[in-house]
Amino acid sequence: MVDDNRTLIELANVRKEFDDVVAVSGIDLDVRRGEFFSLVGPSGCGKTTTLRMISGFESPTAGTVQLEGRDVAGVPPEERDTNLVFQHLSLFPHMTVGENVGYGLKKSGVDDQTRERQISEYLDLVDLGGYEDRNPGDLSGGQQQRVALARALVNEPSVLLLDEPLSSLDRKLRKQMQVELRKIHEKTQGAFFYVTHDQEVAMTLSDRIAVMNDGRIEQVGTPEEIYREPASPFVADFIGDTNLFEGTARQNGSGSVVEVADGFAFPVTDDVSGDVTVSIRPEDFDLTDGESDHFSGRVVERYFQGDQTHYVVEPRNGSVSDVRVVMQGRETPVGRGDEAAFEIEDGAPVVFE
Repeated sequence: MVDDNRTLIELANVRKEFDDVVAVSGIDLDVRRGEFFSLVGPSGCGKTTTLRMISGFESPTAGTVQLEGRDVAGVPPEERDTNLVFQHLSLFPHMTVGENVGYGLKKSGVDDQTRERQISEYLDLVDLGGYEDRNPGDLSGGQQQRVALARALVNEPSVLLLDEPLSSLDRKLRKQMQVELRKIHEKTQGAFFYVTHDQEVAMTLSDRIAVMNDGRIEQVGTPEEIYREPASPFVADFIGDTNLFEGTARQNGSGSVVEVADGFAFPVTDDVSGDVTVSIRPEDFDLTDGESDHFSGRVVERYFQGDQTHYVVEPRNGSVSDVRVVMQGRETPVGRGDEAAFEIEDGAPVVFE
């Protein structure tokens, strides 16, 4: 990320209503120059509506959208220094790759020589140099995606807006394009505003993430902060895998002890008491050789995935739901049907009062 904290996009108390439906409920956001910022949340949470208000395809019911310090209320999309890459690429099938990339430049009246130079430059940027005369229909899905990126970047917008651009790709190609997208961002040094429901993509690409739920922003932070210090049970559950437990906390010296059920209790560093919800990531359980003061049970499912093994463990007392556990490494010391005991890593539980 560019070392420049100047705010490029600022949303202040932005609200959007469609008749009686509140799609976005008074959100505040800022995106900094040179930042890769992702807005992530489940389908229907308001993230695409937020993107469309930044781009100018929707107008806020209330609040302000500023680009580079300028209130853009009433400013049409073509007059904003942004470009939008849609989920469906909409490349012109009757045009060559070069003509697709240079379309916006031609409409802007850029002369032929300058246009050809910029087309070549941005196709090189997305590793498609020499593809100018190809037909888009002859390219792979990943190559078409890169043509769409080149077309959006060639006008050198201050902000590139991306609306689920990788969702139609298969898993392997999606992972390849994540790497390519990050490289392109680092080369351009522009701000990318990425909207997705795929938390893995957001965690991989982003400098910062905003998690959205039901029209509201639940948390903004770095991927590490969002994952390790979730602000709510929703964030903990949506970003990555976790186990959520309802329990009772009682103070105990330097911290507290949370009792989830008979025989299932563990210390937490938070000084809390009363009813709580606790999040524990699957990888924060450690297998022990014998009994455990924290948690034990029977392995009911086991999934080997190369460098890690996923377990579903049925607690011995049966009073809480199955617990998901991930063990790192190639060895799989317990199998389906085995009894196993686990300790919880110090400081791992996140407590919500």
